[in-house]
Amino acid sequence: MPDASDTIFALSSGRPPAAIAVVRVSGPRAGAALEAVIGRVPEPRRATFARMRDPSTGEMVDEGLALWFPGPKSETGEDTAELQLHGGRAVIAAALSALASVPGLRPAEAGEFTRRAFENGRLDLTRVEGLADLIYADTEVQRRQAYRQLRGMLGDRAERWRTTLIETIALVEASIDFSDEGDVPSNTLHPALQAAQLLRAEIVHALADSHRGERLRDGLVVAIAGSVNVGKSSLLNRIARRDAAIVSPLAGTTRDIIEVHLDLNGYPVTLLDTAGIRPSVDPIEQEGVRRALERASAADLVLWVVDISAGQKLVLDDPTLQFSQTPRWLVVNKVDLVAAQNRDWVMSLVPHAGDRLISISAKTGEGLDELLEKLTEYARNYLGSAEPALVTRQRQRHALEDAATALSRAVEEGKSNGREDIVAEELRLAARSLGRLTGRVDVEDILDVIFRDFCIGK
Repeated sequence: MPDASDTIFALSSGRPPAAIAVVRVSGPRAGAALEAVIGRVPEPRRATFARMRDPSTGEMVDEGLALWFPGPKSETGEDTAELQLHGGRAVIAAALSALASVPGLRPAEAGEFTRRAFENGRLDLTRVEGLADLIYADTEVQRRQAYRQLRGMLGDRAERWRTTLIETIALVEASIDFSDEGDVPSNTLHPALQAAQLLRAEIVHALADSHRGERLRDGLVVAIAGSVNVGKSSLLNRIARRDAAIVSPLAGTTRDIIEVHLDLNGYPVTLLDTAGIRPSVDPIEQEGVRRALERASAADLVLWVVDISAGQKLVLDDPTLQFSQTPRWLVVNKVDLVAAQNRDWVMSLVPHAGDRLISISAKTGEGLDELLEKLTEYARNYLGSAEPALVTRQRQRHALEDAATALSRAVEEGKSNGREDIVAEELRLAARSLGRLTGRVDVEDILDVIFRDFCIGK
């Protein structure tokens, strides 16, 4: 684990070259670093023109703006400085080299600035997770969800629940420890159990969201599957509007899974182009088919593509596929090769398909708008809701489930046996679970996992 007493620095803006580069310094020697490279510490929270020099050589590095944020009123909760320089690669390299020459400074590790903000009480763990999701949000809907978490949508609620629990525990423990005192009510267990019951109902309601928040973080996964040479890769390329997959008249061209990430009206969708499903003696193609079956079975939706020009040899299904739990649409491709009046017979082959049958031409684009409209609507129903999701990660869900379970045990014990000591212990376990949710207790084992996904400089 990095030493929190070190002063760290890193490029905190985007990849160069860029118009502006922001270099951040945080730690007890941040002020000394400014003295070393610009000759002074500017007025707090006021952008100041400065010329940066390399203290080891005295050579001018660049000129720009310097900002000083003394702790604890800074993003990390400790002394922090920022240098806004020109964003060329050579400028950035020289600036980082100059800071490295200052005694007591070292390059930051991934997520270390945010980790210090957490450890100094500037962010709770749910806000940290919201920040990570905001950085990696690909669509507008994901951005909104992540920003709500960053603003404390779950963290503030959890802290309110925890405060209520602490007050409830105090009621029960007062009855245990001071039962002989005249100013302590004789029956504090009953209001404590009522409060625990109400709190449990709130938490259970928050959990009853069909995992909507986790779904939105991961996005809708759609597998394009089918036999060989039915146009799966052509369909992927048409939707992606680029040559993401190799298209060839030779059967078995696609061997591995190809992924394309889409933004459908703000909803994140991942398309998977899979290998054509057929018996094969080629071990490489066999592995491709195995992976295709595995990924398609784990997808949220399967587009089963068939070739209408194959006539009576049309393959509508395959007995090796196990999609019993996965919704499947039938996508009839290559309609450009069949006269319009001869297409109706396909519908008769699948009389129960209804709106799950879509006729397209991956070559000409016919029917593609209808397919994308249906995919967008499906994504909206699968991922979206009028009510924002409170829980967005499995870790958060587990902590809340543990709290709800402990509250259930407390209420059951209080009603059946009336053992106040056991009720108090169960309430303490519930409070501990809520503490783990926000990062107050028992989180050292998960911090590395959370912060390893952050980029350097954040």
